[in-house]
Amino acid sequence: EIGMGLTGFGVFFLFFGMILFFDKALLAIGNVLFVAGLSFVIGLERTFRFFFQKHKMKATGFFLGGVLIVLIGWPSVGMLLEIYGFFLLFRGFFPVVVGFIRRVPVLGYLLNLPGISSLVDKVGESNNMV
Repeated sequence: EIGMGLTGFGVFFLFFGMILFFDKALLAIGNVLFVAGLSFVIGLERTFRFFFQKHKMKATGFFLGGVLIVLIGWPSVGMLLEIYGFFLLFRGFFPVVVGFIRRVPVLGYLLNLPGISSLVDKVGESNNMV
C-alpha cells in the first residue's frame, strides 16, 4: 500500500510539474517518489533486476540519466530523456495496456476511430518480449 501511494504521488507530482511549465522542484520530488514507490511495489531486488538487464541498459541509461539531469536543474531536457527511456523500458507492456484500454467502453470507442486506430495499432504491436 505504501508503494502504490508513493508511486501515485510521484506520477501526480510529475504531471503537476509538467503542467506548471517544468517546475524543477515538483519534477524532482515526482521522480524520487516514483522510483521509490516502484521499489516498494515490486521490491528492491526485482527493481534492480528489471532496470539493469543487459538488453535494457540503453533505456535505463536514458531514464536514470533524465532523472539525474532533472535533479541537477535542467527539467525540460531531463524529462525528454526520461520519457524516451520510459518508452524503451516499458514498450513490452504497451500491447497489454492497449488491449485493456480497448475493452473500456468510452476509451475503446475513441481508440477505434479511423485516425487514432492505426496509430494505436503501431504502438500496440511489439516484437520484443519483456
